[in-house]
Amino acid sequence: MALILLRADNKKKLLNALADLERHANLKIKGKPRLVDNKMADKIVSSVLGGLKRKSSVAVAVNVEEDDTTSILRIKRIHPPAHVIVVSEEYPENKLLGELIREAPIFRGYYSHKREV
Repeated sequence: MALILLRADNKKKLLNALADLERHANLKIKGKPRLVDNKMADKIVSSVLGGLKRKSSVAVAVNVEEDDTTSILRIKRIHPPAHVIVVSEEYPENKLLGELIREAPIFRGYYSHKREV
């Protein structure tokens, strides 16, 4: 299971990026996307990547069924309208982000097109 952090300028871009993860990257989102404080998301990304070019206005985190490597390879093939980071287990930020999203509010407006009936 991989933990993915998405950052964007607005909610619409996040909604499109989440849909792209399922439709085009063929990743299975587990549970519901959770809102993350954009300043905390920027700190996490800066720590993982070693710097930050632009700050975000809104951020969400999701768990997907696929592992870290598979998620990274599939995301590299698509061009979502948001900044998408796979926070792998090798980073201490993975544990921090995992704890943050347990209590984070649900990101409203997104629904999966691949829900099993």
